[in-house]
Amino acid sequence: MKIATKYHGEKEIQEKEVITFPQAIPGFPDEKEFVLLPLDDEGQFIVLQSVENQQLAFVLSNPFTFFKEYDFSLEEYIVELLEIESEEDIFVFSILTVHDPFEKTTANLQAPIIINNKKNMAKQVILNEPNYHTKHPLFEKSKPTLVKG
Repeated sequence: MKIATKYHGEKEIQEKEVITFPQAIPGFPDEKEFVLLPLDDEGQFIVLQSVENQQLAFVLSNPFTFFKEYDFSLEEYIVELLEIESEEDIFVFSILTVHDPFEKTTANLQAPIIINNKKNMAKQVILNEPNYHTKHPLFEKSKPTLVKG
C-alpha cells in the first residue's frame, strides 16, 4: 500500500510493516497504525510515521546509543499487552525533539516507545523514574578541563 509521509514523500509499504498501538500514543487517540522509516543512512535516527496522517511523524532514536546508563523495567501489564515473550522481542526508542542546530536536540527518556518486533505491536510507556525527563540533551558537551602550569 502507498502512504504519504512527512519526510519521505509517497512511500510504498507492506502490511506486515505496520505497527499497531493497541492503546494510542498519548495525545493522539485516533492514530494507532504507524510504520518505521530510516531517517539517516546509519539507522541511528528513525521516523515513526502515521499510516493515516501524513503530518504525524516522530523522530526516534535508540536511547541506549546516547545514554549508556539508561535502564528501566516494564510493568507486567505492558508485557502482557504487547505479548512480549523475551527481551529479544523488543525495540526501545526515545522520541526526539529536534532543534536547530541539531546539536541541541533532546530525547524523551521518561516516555519510551516499546515495540514488540515479532508481533508489530507498540506502546508509549510512561516511566515513574525520577532521574528521567522529557528533554535530555542528546549530545552532551564535554566541559573544558583547566590545566595549571
